[in-house]
Amino acid sequence: MTSLDVDAVQAFVLVADLQSFTRAAEALDTSQAAVSVKLKRLEERLGHKLIERTPRSVRLSARGAAFLDVARDFIAAHERAVAGLSSEPQGFSLGISDHVAGPELPALLARLHGYDPSLIITVEIGASRALLDAFDRGTLDAVIVRREDDRRDGEVLARERFGWFAAPGFERRQGDPVRLASLAPSCGVRNIAMRKLDAAGIGWAEVFVGGGTAAVAAAASAGLAVAALAHRVAPVGTVEVGERLGLPSLPPSTVVLHSTLTDTRSRGALRTIAAAFREHR
Repeated sequence: MTSLDVDAVQAFVLVADLQSFTRAAEALDTSQAAVSVKLKRLEERLGHKLIERTPRSVRLSARGAAFLDVARDFIAAHERAVAGLSSEPQGFSLGISDHVAGPELPALLARLHGYDPSLIITVEIGASRALLDAFDRGTLDAVIVRREDDRRDGEVLARERFGWFAAPGFERRQGDPVRLASLAPSCGVRNIAMRKLDAAGIGWAEVFVGGGTAAVAAAASAGLAVAALAHRVAPVGTVEVGERLGLPSLPPSTVVLHSTLTDTRSRGALRTIAAAFREHR
């Protein structure tokens, strides 16, 4: 009877999901060579090539595609069995910045669940500053946020480009203030955008204050105002209007991960979502 190694199957699933041996190694906190060895042993055990690898791409073979769902079920069954030995459910709380949580967030959370279905993860979406404060107080175990001016710690995950977004037909009459949609005054992106406008001598009027990036993006889509947003989270149908309206360029932002997690399961899950986050950038 053929027996499967859990670590090897987990490595295969991560390589398939992240389409990268490097990202899979990062998620598993190991080396790329170690991932390659695990995958080779799994392929030898099954007698089939699972991953087609070239210098430019990593993709599933036909056998690999057929095995992927079975591999996920195998990992899930293993995690349920392990979790059944513990009387206490294990989990952690994760904060993700409004300006960081993009349209791929459901896929990232699904991948996190697939990594360890028995791990209970509480996710909070909010402003970077508020999430950092909660992390410092110990009410959040990990946060993925924009780097604030007064913080230089944290693991760098990505760089985000920002711009001014509005509906295609949005117009600003000569001499009128720029109509803005933004988050609350505690939002770092809002404050940077307004400082840039002030420095350029451009008048502005805050006509919409949203309780989240989705609300701000909706106001921009509806043609109510201009919104300072990361290119990745700007809603479909809006366009970058900074140059057309003569608005100052906005600086990029560094996205960082802060964590106090020490147990192997939670750190493994967090590494998985960090690797997937980098992949989507």
